[in-house]
Amino acid sequence: MSLLSSLEAKDSDLEALVELYQEGEPIEEGEIEKELHDYEHAIQTAKIQTLLSGKYDSCDAIMTIHSGAGGTEAQDWSEMLLRMYRMYAEKTGYKVKILDILNGDEAGIKSITFEVEGVNAYGFLKSEKGVHRLVRISPFDSNARRHTSFASVEVMPKLEQSPDIEIRPEDLKIDTYRSSGAGGQHVNKTESAVRITHLPTGLTASCQVERSQVQNKEMAMQMLYSMLAEKKEAEEQAKLAQIRGDIKKIEWGSQIRSYVFCPYTLVKDHRTGFEDSNINAVMDGNIQEFINDYLKKTNDMG
Repeated sequence: MSLLSSLEAKDSDLEALVELYQEGEPIEEGEIEKELHDYEHAIQTAKIQTLLSGKYDSCDAIMTIHSGAGGTEAQDWSEMLLRMYRMYAEKTGYKVKILDILNGDEAGIKSITFEVEGVNAYGFLKSEKGVHRLVRISPFDSNARRHTSFASVEVMPKLEQSPDIEIRPEDLKIDTYRSSGAGGQHVNKTESAVRITHLPTGLTASCQVERSQVQNKEMAMQMLYSMLAEKKEAEEQAKLAQIRGDIKKIEWGSQIRSYVFCPYTLVKDHRTGFEDSNINAVMDGNIQEFINDYLKKTNDMG
């Protein structure tokens, strides 16, 4: 059933329910209110989905989190973000698969790459690209001082080989190493992990979660195709923005959102101005309103 057909069906059902109520049928007002609420939610969902018109919006997403300077504090923040995205995926019905991970020295994560599988995963999660800032009383500071930590999030669509992207074998540097992630003794004792560097651009893709070197190489190559395609799209968007004379831009690597635990609680998106004081809910994966607001406002900018 198409999106429009689904909305028309809900509209028809709601209208029929109201008519039955007006004719004296034993229908509770609460039932009508619930149907009305569901109908309004469906309309809002439809509006958001109409904004997902990008070339790769329907694709799965590949995300990478890098901890910033600050050692254990920043690495712990990266792990907190990973948990947030995992919980968002669970609420949305998406699946998460870890592809590559570098654990922190004492706690947390130095960097991690993971795949998010589901309808429009990239279309929604592309809004998370940028630097995320944390302000809190550090649990790793014996003096209980307030710390500011940063982590960067990269997001790209998961793509199969594209005719628009050419990768020449001579442009690749392929390294193998021992896996530090899951996979058991077999993985850890052999150099099954693969890192591929695209020499012309400097882009690097790594995978260590599959059991064989061949499988890890295939996944790393797929990630590299995605990186190159996403880079190409970003360059095209930058050219369009220059032609249109846009004043507002979503800059690569810019600080996009702050998560403040102390001296007050607030999550604020610096691109859109959207705020939520329920920081615990946000860290539990309730980020859809941030995503929706980003999609609405960036669409208005276009």
